Amino acid sequence: MAKILILDDEKEIVSLLSTLLSNEGYEVYEAMSGNESLDIIEKNRIDLAILDVMLPDISGFDVLQRIREKQFFPVLMLTARGQDIDKISGLSMGADDYIVKPFNPFEVLARVKTQLRRYQTYNSQGIEQVNEYTKNGLNISVDSRKVSLYEEEIKLTPIEFDILWYLCKNEGRVVSSEELFEQVWKEDYLENNNTVMAHIARIREKMHEKPRQPNIIKTVWGVGYTIEK
Repeated sequence: MAKILILDDEKEIVSLLSTLLSNEGYEVYEAMSGNESLDIIEKNRIDLAILDVMLPDISGFDVLQRIREKQFFPVLMLTARGQDIDKISGLSMGADDYIVKPFNPFEVLARVKTQLRRYQTYNSQGIEQVNEYTKNGLNISVDSRKVSLYEEEIKLTPIEFDILWYLCKNEGRVVSSEELFEQVWKEDYLENNNTVMAHIARIREKMHEKPRQPNIIKTVWGVGYTIEK
């Protein structure tokens, strides 16, 4: 049974999502402040978190940052409609997806299930056929779900791993943001979607890549991203 944390200072939202997810068989933890959520995470094994941005004490971004210091379970951010900066900030800090308020509860459920499937695959050993990519100091293994650069382990979230692996197995070909999004998220791509860009930036940051002069994931302006042969 997956354990899901819901963090929001609006009691109605917490109650709605808690009821929906509980009816699907998930074990739900509820928090109405950032510090309360961190206490829950410290004491329990959480498989997925849904975090509101605006909170009475610390922000959802602060909670996300604390989570990503030690853990890599999926995090979905709740953002107000039109607050694109919140979406970009959350994704850049390691969030896996975002949900815009007001939201359709069943869309939230679908996104939760998608992220949990990916996370369970990420943490399973021996399910996928052994695949490995090694070049220019970069090593990525599908079997162990580990990435290293010049023997330094790079800690990637499941989404970040899937993005990097897709680019690696398409080495030498320019992959558009649309293709990356549809192949990794398994959803239709929408125009002005900054999700892929934010995740690429996060991967480069973890690899200590210079944003304007990356050595591994190259940007082909107006086209997409590539790992050169």
